[in-house]
Amino acid sequence: MLKIGITGGIGSGKSTVAKVFETLGIPVYNADDAAKRLMQEDPDVKKQIIFLFGEKAYDQGKLNRSWISEQVFGNPEKVKALNAIVHPATIRDAHMWMNQQQTPYTLKEAALIFESGSEKELNYVIGVDAPQELRIQRVMERDNTTREAILQRMNNQLDESEKINRCDFIIHNDGKQLVIPQVITLHQQLVALSKSKSANG
Repeated sequence: MLKIGITGGIGSGKSTVAKVFETLGIPVYNADDAAKRLMQEDPDVKKQIIFLFGEKAYDQGKLNRSWISEQVFGNPEKVKALNAIVHPATIRDAHMWMNQQQTPYTLKEAALIFESGSEKELNYVIGVDAPQELRIQRVMERDNTTREAILQRMNNQLDESEKINRCDFIIHNDGKQLVIPQVITLHQQLVALSKSKSANG
């Protein structure tokens, strides 16, 4: 079975593309959802977060998101330290989950595949690409937020062109090319690659 990553910058539409793969019967691991779950439920992760941010990090056993957001806002060192706790835990969790699946390949949807180093655990990475202006427009509509706030979030991610250059396959979600035919073609390619990997041991 192949382990495939799917990534793209904010507003690229990677979640939409991942849902199309799901309709084809491919299980998708969502790294963002998993990170939230692990921060809430994993005893080791919780212990490290409390060590980093203090007892206020959890309120009555629940992750105090607003408190943590305040602590990391404008503090790259704290962001780095938090990522150093959450990323390895999510990579381990994804690895276990993927190994339990019975399909020709599985997908891990994550914004920070290259930033977190999780591409080392994957056979291939799919990049979802869209022009920056379209991405900004999508996020403004989706999150009801400002252009400045989106640009700030974009600056925290790996440069989009560099990210896409590092991917093995590209899905163009630019509003001009239909996404579903691209996904179906890629799905067939990945099933074939999985079969050839199995045949070659």
